[in-house]
Amino acid sequence: MNTKVFLAGATGAVGSALVPLLVDAGYTVYGSTRRPDRAARLEQAGAAPVIVDVFDARALGEALMRMQPACVIHQLTDLPPALDPSKMANALAGNARIRDEGTRNLLAAALSAGSTRFIAQSIAWAYREGAQPYDETQPLDIHSGGDRLVTVRGVVSLETQVLEAPLVGAVLRYGQLYGPGTGFDHARGASPLHVDAAAFAALLALQHGAHGTFNIAEDNPVVSTEKAKRELGWSANWRRPLAGVER
Repeated sequence: MNTKVFLAGATGAVGSALVPLLVDAGYTVYGSTRRPDRAARLEQAGAAPVIVDVFDARALGEALMRMQPACVIHQLTDLPPALDPSKMANALAGNARIRDEGTRNLLAAALSAGSTRFIAQSIAWAYREGAQPYDETQPLDIHSGGDRLVTVRGVVSLETQVLEAPLVGAVLRYGQLYGPGTGFDHARGASPLHVDAAAFAALLALQHGAHGTFNIAEDNPVVSTEKAKRELGWSANWRRPLAGVER
């Protein structure tokens, strides 16, 4: 296989788990980071590092034109380690900007480069209050207020852009992440999700040519994940085996 994939946010928690999955599956992976000091980590994982800022639309477009990936996977976030409460107010605005402006720049670059697939990370706790468990057809909480509204508006912008773009777009609504790189060792929140299982969902979405929205979380009474299980064959129990250890 020589299918090229551009992974935005390749050194983040989900990106770090996803790079080796893509490489092992035979994809040619280009991984982005803003920090040159992280390039070596990407090379060691088997990806070609791309030093670029998602808010530099011109540089991003030029980078994708050079590689011409078949698919762009958007795993960018801008959150403090372990969701440090003292830093979250500023982080929420930055994260919303990534979902809005960052997604817009990524989609424009992808379309100009001839990409036909786009997979993006979203969240599974932006639903409007109603009957549970929430499935993907239920509305998002666009009439909320305060910090929640900042988050939900960013989510709505990201999802609308991806699903209305003239390519095959998939949105993965992740639950509350835990595991390596997340700052949390154990399951947390109403709809927890191990980072390995989150990365596995992105790989399956790519392999299945998934289109539309998918809730991705461990079994819980708040959010339904039946669609991901049925259409992608996804399991929340999946973990990447340790090197040298058979599964």
